[in-house]
Amino acid sequence: MSVIQTMPGHLIRRLNQISVSIFQARIAELGLDLTPVQFAALASLRDNPGIDQATLAGLIAHDRVTMGGVIDRLQAKGLVLRMVNSKDRRARQVSLTVEGHALIDRLLPEIDAIQSDILCGLNPDEQVQFTALATKAMLAANERSRAPMRPRD
Repeated sequence: MSVIQTMPGHLIRRLNQISVSIFQARIAELGLDLTPVQFAALASLRDNPGIDQATLAGLIAHDRVTMGGVIDRLQAKGLVLRMVNSKDRRARQVSLTVEGHALIDRLLPEIDAIQSDILCGLNPDEQVQFTALATKAMLAANERSRAPMRPRD
């Protein structure tokens, strides 16, 4: 076994590759064209309707420039609406369309179901433990990211 195969950074990168691959395969089986970041944006908008793009970027830990492109693509697919914020004309509020709500409601159970596929080598208790430890590690290092997660107040 190579030394890199014992390094957390390498293992996290590999798990990310595996996670994205499983996600994309399931999305393709459903006949959809959606990325993990687009899914995260839709799910966050479902839980936080009418938030601005900057807040959305913080919720899913992406930079604002990337988020603009994500919203552009979701808007082109008819899944979100973007409006000028009446309180701050520089800001754009984003919300799901009827189609966006229907899609995320359809997808949430599908995406929830593949989580155990991503961690298929772990039993259910280990999956819970892994998720708790990964969350703890992520929160502890959050501020070291170029795009830290910013929970909504």
